[in-house]
Amino acid sequence: VMVLADSSANPKFVAADLLSQAEHDTEACAVLVTDDKHLAEAVQIEVSRQWATLSRKEIASAALAKNGAIVLVKDMDEGIQIVNQYAAEHLELLVENPFAILGQIKHAGAIFLGPWSPEPMGDYVAGPNHVLPTGGTARYYSGLGVDSFRKVSNIIALSKQGFFAQQQSARKLAEIEGLTAHLNAIKVRCE
Repeated sequence: VMVLADSSANPKFVAADLLSQAEHDTEACAVLVTDDKHLAEAVQIEVSRQWATLSRKEIASAALAKNGAIVLVKDMDEGIQIVNQYAAEHLELLVENPFAILGQIKHAGAIFLGPWSPEPMGDYVAGPNHVLPTGGTARYYSGLGVDSFRKVSNIIALSKQGFFAQQQSARKLAEIEGLTAHLNAIKVRCE
């Protein structure tokens, strides 16, 4: 999970959400990105406090040591850049107005808005499934959805007028690629 948080975030919530990801396995990632130094410090304290109560604290500890981080940024714009570059499987926006920045988020498997939408709710009851792109693949792939089970065929039907309007561009591309049979399939229709 990646959490983008500002000064309005509750450090107890942030810590709990980071730990909820870290307890999955030793390879889990739990990253906080914030522009608030005081929040970062409070979250570190809360992680230590809450960690002591976990049934899987050894796993969470290993995950945090290997793939845990708190990234302090100068402002939310820089935070959003990092979020988009990271392309998290789960992204929580624990900011004062998550809807105001939602349109700037380009890459995430699932986006959780506000303090009452923690990642475990998405896993268990809030609707999205648990099959999401991991390892930064949210930059180019979506989570599993109904479209994943559909087979789609593209249909191409040009009129004669449409063919002649586009044939010059297609010819040029065939020439650039050096595909003479492609070029010929266009040329013979122009004779």
